[in-house]
Amino acid sequence: MKIEVWSDYQCPFCYIGKARLNKALEQFPNRDEVEVSFRSFELDPNAAKDIPMNMYEMLMNKYGLTLEQVKQNSANLWQQAKNEGLDFQFDTMVLTNSFDAHRLLKFAAKQGKEAEMNEALFRAYFTDSLHIGDHDTLLDIAERVGLDRTETQTFLNSEQLGKEVRQDEQQANQLGVTGVPFFVVNNKYGISGAQPTEVFLNTLQDVWAEDHPLQMINSTEGDVCVDGSCIVPDQKS
Repeated sequence: MKIEVWSDYQCPFCYIGKARLNKALEQFPNRDEVEVSFRSFELDPNAAKDIPMNMYEMLMNKYGLTLEQVKQNSANLWQQAKNEGLDFQFDTMVLTNSFDAHRLLKFAAKQGKEAEMNEALFRAYFTDSLHIGDHDTLLDIAERVGLDRTETQTFLNSEQLGKEVRQDEQQANQLGVTGVPFFVVNNKYGISGAQPTEVFLNTLQDVWAEDHPLQMINSTEGDVCVDGSCIVPDQKS
């Protein structure tokens, strides 16, 4: 089974949704047969690398809310994250442009470190309050994940894999994706948003059953009960 996940590293529901998917996979008996890959989606492709405001100020300006309203909404979101075992630090998050973080994920994937890098970037932004648009920060993250720092620096200083990031975003547009997280299962079923763990688990079970229908192992029918009654077969002499 194949699951593709479109997300952005500055999207809180993307991190929460990923945690819920992981919980569903932990409960899924055939989890070893599931391949999860991550696709790029920038919430604000035009965002600056260095943004001179904090998360609260950005939300106040964007939605016309008061500081009290923003903090209340953030508290509700913080609780959702906590329920999934995540630690969000809204007071100290560093707003930035996530394009190079998405490129770095592509680079890590080519070296078999996609899942590790995906988690590391989310944690860096939401928990550790790191500047994930800064190359030195990304190099530190890459090194912790197990990538070579010098090779990663050469990569980040180039324009490599930028095209692949844009291709993910174009594919999302073709699929009609307008928000993230967005999950595509077996190129056939879409799940929008950070749905409850039960939704992910039910989807996994349904898709698995569809792809693995029950196979009869014997063409000879044995004794059965039908129509609410059982017919006792004749005794053989």
